[in-house]
This record gives sequence, C-alpha cells and structure tokens, in this order.
Amino acid sequence: MDLIGQLRAGLPEEAVLTDPEVTGSYARDMANFCAAGAPAVVVLPRTVEQVQHVMRTATALRVPVVPQGARTGVSGAANAGDGCIVLSLVKMDRILEINPVDRLAVVEPGVINAALSRAVAAHGLSYPPDPSSWEMCTIGGNIGTAAGGLCCVKYGVTAEYVLGLDVVLADGRLLTTGRRTAKGVAGYDLTRLFVGSEGSLGVVVRATLALRPSPPQQLALVAEFDSVTAAGRAVSEIMARGHVPSLLELMDRTSIRAVNDMAQMGLPETTEVLLLAAFDTPDPSADLAAVGALCEEAGATQVVPAENAAESDLLLQARRMTFTALERIKPAMLIDDVCVPRSRLADMLEGTTAIAEKYGLTIGVCAHAGDGNTHPLVCFDPADADEERRARESFDEIMALGLSLGGTITGEHGVGVLKKDWLARELGPVGLELQRGIKDVFDPLGILNPGKLF
Repeated sequence: MDLIGQLRAGLPEEAVLTDPEVTGSYARDMANFCAAGAPAVVVLPRTVEQVQHVMRTATALRVPVVPQGARTGVSGAANAGDGCIVLSLVKMDRILEINPVDRLAVVEPGVINAALSRAVAAHGLSYPPDPSSWEMCTIGGNIGTAAGGLCCVKYGVTAEYVLGLDVVLADGRLLTTGRRTAKGVAGYDLTRLFVGSEGSLGVVVRATLALRPSPPQQLALVAEFDSVTAAGRAVSEIMARGHVPSLLELMDRTSIRAVNDMAQMGLPETTEVLLLAAFDTPDPSADLAAVGALCEEAGATQVVPAENAAESDLLLQARRMTFTALERIKPAMLIDDVCVPRSRLADMLEGTTAIAEKYGLTIGVCAHAGDGNTHPLVCFDPADADEERRARESFDEIMALGLSLGGTITGEHGVGVLKKDWLARELGPVGLELQRGIKDVFDPLGILNPGKLF
C-alpha cells in the first residue's frame, strides 16, 4: 500500500488532502528567503491516535513529517519539503480543562492564543504570553518556537508557562512529560527540551499550561527621545531602579512614520525614539510618574502619560501595528529578532542604523526594550536583484552585530531555515554536536522536520 493509502487506512477521508493546489497552500510560513518544497500530502488529525497513526506510517515508509500550526512563524520552521507529510494540527483546537485552584489549563496544540486568554479570563485568570500574532497563532506553534510577546519583561516567555506535555514521538509512541503540581524536579526536564525544538523532536498533542491571576488594567505612558543613546539610558535606569513594568517597548523613527502613514495615529515624527512603558500594579499612576521622571532625567524631550485604559490601548495599538505598517513600504520584509543585554540596547540600535545607511535600505526597528529583544525589519523589493542582495547582507550583519554585543540570533522567533547557519556560529562546534546527538535520540531516522535548526 502506498503512502496515501496507508494514511487513509487510519484517518477520516476529509483529514487527508492530496489536491496539489490545496497542499501547496500549506507549503510555507510567513518567512522570506526560506526554501519550501511541495508536500506529498497534508494531514489534519483531530485526535492523538490519529497523530500516532501518521507517525507510525511515516516511520514505516521513511517519509519526512513537517508539523505545522497556523504558519504565522517568520523563520521557515514550518516550511514543507518535497514529498513530505505536512502534519497540520489546527483541527486539534479544544481547551480540555481550566482549573482555577491549580491555576492551569490543559489544551490541544491548535488552540489559538487569544482564544485561550479569553477563556481563562472568565475564571479571573490569565495566560500571559502574548505574541504579536496572538489572534492567529496557536499554542502548539508558540511552544514549538518558544514564543515571547510584549509582556515578557514582567511575565516571561512561553517556556515559563509549560508545565507538561503529551508528545507523539517519531515512531508513534506517546510520551508524557512534566507535571500538574506547583513544584517538581523528578528527572531531566524533558518538557523544556521540547519547548523551542520547532517540531524536530516530537509532535506536541497536548499541553498543561500554568495560569496567573488576572492583573489589574494596565496604564501606559509614552516618552519621546531625540537620540537612541538617551532612550537606552532610560531603559537601563528603569530596570536598574527595580521597576517592574508590564510592558516596555520601543519604536524608532522609521517605525513611527510607517505607522502614521498607515493609520494616521498622530505619533510625533520629529523624535528619534518612542519608549512605551506600562504598569498593571494596584497604583499604576504612581509607577508611571516615577518612570516618567527617570525618562526626563535620561533626556526625554516629552513624557505623556495616558489618562485612562482607552488611551493606553491606543498607544499599544500603535506598537502592535509596526510590522504591518513597515510591510507596506516594500513588497517584502525580513524580520529579525536579535536579543542583546539591556545595557547594549542603544549600541544595537545605533549599529542597525549604520547598517541601513551602508546598504541604502529602509530598516525600521521596534523592540521589547525591557528584555533587549530587538526587531530590525529590513524592507526590500525581491524583484530588484541588487536590493535583494543588500537585504540579505544587511540581515547577516545585524545578526553578527547582535552576537558581538553578547546577544543571541533569536529571542523568540526561532531558527527554522532562516538562521540555521547562524545557530552553528552561536552554539560552537561542541554545542552543535551535543544538540545533534539529542536530535538523534528522539528521531534516529531524521524524519521530523528535517533541514530545520541545523
């Protein structure tokens, strides 16, 4: 029996897609410069047993499998290879449990991040990780890429909220990791190993996630700076003085202008940097006043606190629009996510500006300033061969800059195809050898998401 026949023997008819026009639409995520092939078949299981059947079939026939979520990633980690099985988990979208006493939720991988957040809010709880694509991205995808978000400065990233996982291994066996308890140190932490593994070690089919009490409504301010040095100094002072903002975000002049052009937000285009700070403490006004004073001491030309939640939401909406606004400048965009120590944030911004000037490109930068995670966004026209070359070279220089400042090539988007050459440089030969050894233990045939990471 051939591949399609074996798959259909254990799956509903509607779960197996073979029409090339349909399967082609599952070939890639949102990354540029990342090769993608033509999948042999797309499978949309609804149960753990169906996922196990897919993996047993793939192992028996030695067929590569590419796990996918909503394909909102920007590193090529969900890109198909020629002749592979695309294993799309979007139909496994049930919230199985919300437990207010133990403060946890049990979900399937296809649950949308925002849907989970709204569901737990009804119980007075929150699921803090909030990627910019939270209205579209799935929990499984967030786990696969170890996603972050705007709130990471206070609440941390996805890895800190994954208590346990059910994972279908390459040979179809079901592995359960982690715990439901508040504490637990039994054995190696296999749960953390799967978070950020980009589907290369196993297929997550269920996740037990930690929840937090819903915080008070946050209140924000915006501070304007005429130099990145002053803005960087403000960030350093805010963190050094022990403040714990729920959000600390940055937009450069290019980003500000792009958002204004798209949405007429009225942001000040004469400034070099906007810094957005928010607090969800019992008395956010007092915290904002203290941070506003630090911004002024650091050189802010103006500090404007929001009067209410509606004004705060408007400020944060401008930050969330940055990616979309910059995409309108050119037909394509390379999205970087280099993370540096907070103390080197200004150096990263200044270096990126110099790279943009060197290559004659528009490169906007927004950043999760509170944790040093910068997003240089390289705008280019792929129809212009020289401009595409310059975009590629500038992208590489930005990553090299980040490493030279003691940073990492990816803070939250993952490696995928886009950055796998750079992963080898960051890890070094010994680190790379050990990571490949771990991959071999979980996937000895190399059929899980081949060609990604390394």
